[in-house]
Amino acid sequence: MERVSLSDCEPSEAADGVHLALLAGADEMNIQHFEIEPGAVVDEHSHPHEQTGFIYEGELVFRSDGEEVVCGSGDSYAIPGDQPHAAENRGEETVRGVDIFSPPREQPSWQAE
Repeated sequence: MERVSLSDCEPSEAADGVHLALLAGADEMNIQHFEIEPGAVVDEHSHPHEQTGFIYEGELVFRSDGEEVVCGSGDSYAIPGDQPHAAENRGEETVRGVDIFSPPREQPSWQAE
């Protein structure tokens, strides 16, 4: 068993105001913590991984398939693999949450080696 503390993780800035930190990884999935500052945007992208997540602070607006879905504190979400999606923090507080990816993501191109 592996134990990982958020305080031990060094976040990377994936985009302006978007900070991601890999918490724990296994053979079939991994979990990532995120912080998205007010006004920050995650541009539309897709990946082969299923993505589920939980927001515990703030409110994030997702865009996918021409629709907007607002997820706030206490909400979870699921994004199928290969589905284009984007997100934006339109609020005045930082959004904080976790994402789980299956299968696990390789080291993303935006993350320093």
